[in-house]
Amino acid sequence: MFLSLRVEVEAALEGALSELEFPTDDLGIEEPPEDVESVLASSVAFRLASEAGAPPPQVAGQIADVIDADELTYVAEIQTQGPYLNFLPSDAYFAETLTAGTDESYGALSDREESVVVEHTSANPTGPVHVGRARNPIIGDAVANLLDIAGYDVDRHYYVNDAGRQMAVFTWAYETFDEEDLDGEPERDRIEYDLVRYYRKGNAYLENASEADREAAEAEIESIMQGLEAGDESAYERVSEVVDQVLSGMKGCLERLPAEFDEFVKETRFMRNGDTDDLVARLKELDEAVYEEDAWQLDLEDQGIDKNLVFLRSDGTSLYATRDLAHHEWKFEEYDRAVTVLGEDHKLQARQLKTTLELLDNDTSDLRQVLYSYVNLPEGKMSTRRGTGVDLDDLLDEAIDRARQEVEDRLDDRIRDDDLDEDDIERIAHQVGIGAVRYDIVSKQPTKAITFEWEQALDFEAQSAPYVQYVHARCCGILEEAGLDPETGLATQDIELESLEADLLATEAERDLLETIARFPAVVDEAADDLEPHQIATYTRTFADRFNGFYRECPVLADDVDPEIREARLALVAASKHTVANALSILGVEPPRSM
Repeated sequence: MFLSLRVEVEAALEGALSELEFPTDDLGIEEPPEDVESVLASSVAFRLASEAGAPPPQVAGQIADVIDADELTYVAEIQTQGPYLNFLPSDAYFAETLTAGTDESYGALSDREESVVVEHTSANPTGPVHVGRARNPIIGDAVANLLDIAGYDVDRHYYVNDAGRQMAVFTWAYETFDEEDLDGEPERDRIEYDLVRYYRKGNAYLENASEADREAAEAEIESIMQGLEAGDESAYERVSEVVDQVLSGMKGCLERLPAEFDEFVKETRFMRNGDTDDLVARLKELDEAVYEEDAWQLDLEDQGIDKNLVFLRSDGTSLYATRDLAHHEWKFEEYDRAVTVLGEDHKLQARQLKTTLELLDNDTSDLRQVLYSYVNLPEGKMSTRRGTGVDLDDLLDEAIDRARQEVEDRLDDRIRDDDLDEDDIERIAHQVGIGAVRYDIVSKQPTKAITFEWEQALDFEAQSAPYVQYVHARCCGILEEAGLDPETGLATQDIELESLEADLLATEAERDLLETIARFPAVVDEAADDLEPHQIATYTRTFADRFNGFYRECPVLADDVDPEIREARLALVAASKHTVANALSILGVEPPRSM
């Protein structure tokens, strides 16, 4: 309803300004302070004061006098406060919010009939996913979820680097060494942990081998790279045998988050179909193309970039950036919009890529890049093993273990009453543990470096994932006790929403909660435009505070509650349940039915 109210306020202001012969280019609409009862405010009187030849409070009064609130559906009253116009919500605003909120899909916006590809994670398939990169699949998945609920047709892509030197080294090592040549046992019973030992062995060999042996190995590695460049099917099959196995294990890790993909797009695709060769030919024709230091490069200094983009080596092999340019031109053909989630160390490459695409006459206005800083772990909290760093699997295991302990520590007589059995505890541990990791990481602005702190992430009392998840569980508990299905909010004895009057929910706590629910679609809309899922996390914290205030102040099922008020409050609980469930789902955090 907030979006509808905003449209109504914009139209009313434009009409009033036109009638007063004031310009309508800037309506000054903004969020009012928390201590003001209005839903929206306008500071337009500031801008118009000099033109009107009157102080801002007087101009605000003139505008308010022109607008007839009786003709508005969602605005009950317009008040002036100094230079501000404050728009107070009507009963219809609250009543329609209550009805809309009880829909399971509440918050989902209308179909925009636009396709978007979100590319994220895309870690090189050389071994297990490292925790330092955990922010990419978590942010990327949340961005995709956000665009999906905002009405876009979303595809989630993982761009597979299967053509670089790393994969040639990996393939050579896999074919060269035997199990007995490898150091130690796999750190985990999954294929990428097994095969990464070949990659490590290969790199160690290249560092320590004699010059003759190293030259022989490098010749083999170079032949693999040349074979891929030439589109040789046997070279592709050799590399794919390694890549596909490692990738299958990495998928298993990412599914734990979960982060799922519609397509794994291999970069060799754009070598084998000729797109890379075609792109190289076009790049050579650009005025910025130079041959320096035994490589073809683009001099982008005139575009404000002080480092050249190398796109072809002297031996005729292309680079990752070259193939990624072809990849992006394919995206532009297939989708209306493209979003890429990248680590901050790719900031320069992202600028080079976008600039080069423009030099190639591509329209990049619908290409968005979400850059993020890395996740650090506090010193000593998680040990590395054999100097290989901390894997994402380690972080998720630790999160589940800590959540399980937290749940067990908080259990009261429910366990003795068999309300929660061991399966319930394990389910909650997974939901809370992985939810805590995702929520803590996605709730921060991507460009800010963060240190993951267990105590904060798993604090049931603070504004963390468990704090918000508990609101959902509490909603489900209330609905179940009332004989309602928590999944749908439908009653065994039907609640006629149309017959519920908004004035049945008249307390400050009820109105605050309704107003917060009303804003959810607008928050989705703005967050999707900005590609900032952390806005949703911020909203869930506010929502949880408002719901807890309602829960403290407004009994729902107490014997002395008027039956009509009881039904209205149950509808409000159902609307709250759907709102918080859908908000958490955007973040990739599972909303538990019980905790």
